[in-house]
Amino acid sequence: MNHVYVTSMGKFLPGEPVGNEEIEDYLGRINGKSSKSKRRILEQNKIRYRHYAIDKQQRSLYSNAEMAALAIHDALARNSNALDEGIDFLAVGTTQGDLLVPGFASMVHAETGLPVMEIATHHGVCASGMQAMKNAYLQVLSGESRIAISCASEFPSRVFKHTRFEAQQTYRDSAVPFDTDFLRFMLSDGAGAAVLQNAPAASGLSLRIEWIDNKSYANSYDVCMYAGSNKDNKEHTGWKDYPSVHEASDDGAMNLKQDIRLVNEMPKVGVDRFFELVEEGAVDPSSIDWMVCHYSSHFFRDEIFRLLKLGGLTIPEEKWFTNLYTRGNTGAASIYIMLEELLSSGNLSPGEKVLCMVPESGRFQTSYMLMTVVGSKDAASKAPFEERMPEAPQLAYDASIDVQAQLVRQLVRVWIDFEQKLARVPVIRKLYEGKFTMNDYKALMENIRQQVIDGSQWIARAASYIPIEHIDLRSTFIAHARDEHRDFQILERNYVAVGGDLGAIQSGEKNIGSEALSAYLFQRASRDNPVDLIGAMWIIEGLGCRMARYWGEMIRDQLGLNDEQVSFLLYHSDSDELHFERLETVVQHPLLTADIAARIVKTAKTTARLYLLQLEELNNV
Repeated sequence: MNHVYVTSMGKFLPGEPVGNEEIEDYLGRINGKSSKSKRRILEQNKIRYRHYAIDKQQRSLYSNAEMAALAIHDALARNSNALDEGIDFLAVGTTQGDLLVPGFASMVHAETGLPVMEIATHHGVCASGMQAMKNAYLQVLSGESRIAISCASEFPSRVFKHTRFEAQQTYRDSAVPFDTDFLRFMLSDGAGAAVLQNAPAASGLSLRIEWIDNKSYANSYDVCMYAGSNKDNKEHTGWKDYPSVHEASDDGAMNLKQDIRLVNEMPKVGVDRFFELVEEGAVDPSSIDWMVCHYSSHFFRDEIFRLLKLGGLTIPEEKWFTNLYTRGNTGAASIYIMLEELLSSGNLSPGEKVLCMVPESGRFQTSYMLMTVVGSKDAASKAPFEERMPEAPQLAYDASIDVQAQLVRQLVRVWIDFEQKLARVPVIRKLYEGKFTMNDYKALMENIRQQVIDGSQWIARAASYIPIEHIDLRSTFIAHARDEHRDFQILERNYVAVGGDLGAIQSGEKNIGSEALSAYLFQRASRDNPVDLIGAMWIIEGLGCRMARYWGEMIRDQLGLNDEQVSFLLYHSDSDELHFERLETVVQHPLLTADIAARIVKTAKTTARLYLLQLEELNNV
């Protein structure tokens, strides 16, 4: 049997933190009335901030699968070897996926873009994330897989939108029951992921998994947290037994609910299992350095402490770790998001023991996991580069115009995925890890020169295909082409300034990625009214706004260069901000329709993939 190590963790928390006073700005006020239960629930759970993947118009900004994929890419961005060595297995847990069929893991696998592999979906409530973790753990432990990914993601906010309840016949003239209203102020959105391997990370800290214990008590308890049924309606077992989905919805069967009469049993079940693990010799309370517990509310923390004290087996309060109050209750993803924060905090030391506890009230389950910190704290505390969360460039638009708002939301999603994948391209990963060489810099300049030359040409061609009635747009494209057409000369000067031969870069061929990118852009530019090419500009100019100075300064500092030797990158950081103002002109133009917006998004997606290919295929001509 192998040892199994968590070698990196990632998370994704959508949007800005949402304070208590803003909750109903996002979820809405049912029938225009603020909840009478809200204050009491928030006083008990003590959650101050949470994240939502919907906006204040209750529109979804991501899918659940997209959030899971972003968390996975975050974990992989911190673990450069996992992709190189090959991932064998993906296990994913959630309470409710995006679709009824197929399984959630299939949807997440598709979003990640990872190669063919074995997958497993774990459907439940909070414990589904730990079930996914154990499945991945057993795959590596048995030798079936060398590298596995475990992930959990939750998107409950969209099922708590006020419009859902206002449409239900049973609540037209009465308040939503407390068992549903309770959860509206308890749950939030987010995703977390872990990379599991049969060896610790080459540097920094890893978490060696000693064991994982999952137990169900469904044989002893009625269902507590559930959706798809109405306990007060004895005629129908579940939503499929109603004559129609509409009638099931009208009866409140589709709502996510918590049986408040039963939920207090959850701490008792979890603490009882802890006592059993101590008696079995699996846990020595005195050896625990960190207790990472997913209690869904501060109310349950107090109850767990009380029950442990009654049993005479306490773990000192200062050893307990949670981020419930600032990250919210993200269900199955909570334990991942907590572990990611703890592993990144710099507070762990080799040899420490971490005990994780996840009680679940679905039909009552408990999960425990014991881990040992291994590796070098010094290496972990010295990140090779300043890690940045992916963030799209800012694009001004009129939020009151739906087609503009939807277009910008979709472009932001394309950008976030693009930036995540950029971090995994070998040459960029070397830069981020502090391993960039002068040969890498020369190769980068040699391989992007032709694309830089082509830039002004396809933009100028596109301008000629914009009809005369939109001469303002044509002028915008022409001005953009004029600004771009000499940029390649700055690149050539940088190349020569670091010892490159001018003749060599001028006679270089496009690599196969550049060929594909160039052919695609010229093809799009040769069609009637090719305004969808602002999708391509969103990616290419976005690189200038968001990444050029970031990369330029890292290259300068790692290679001991001066600003003049990286001036192409530093210049684009400033000049592309002006170009973005021109993109905004197109986004805000009356010409924009839903069909054109869809074309813009597709062009952005295609350009992003081909730009990555250009960087992946350096010198492959």
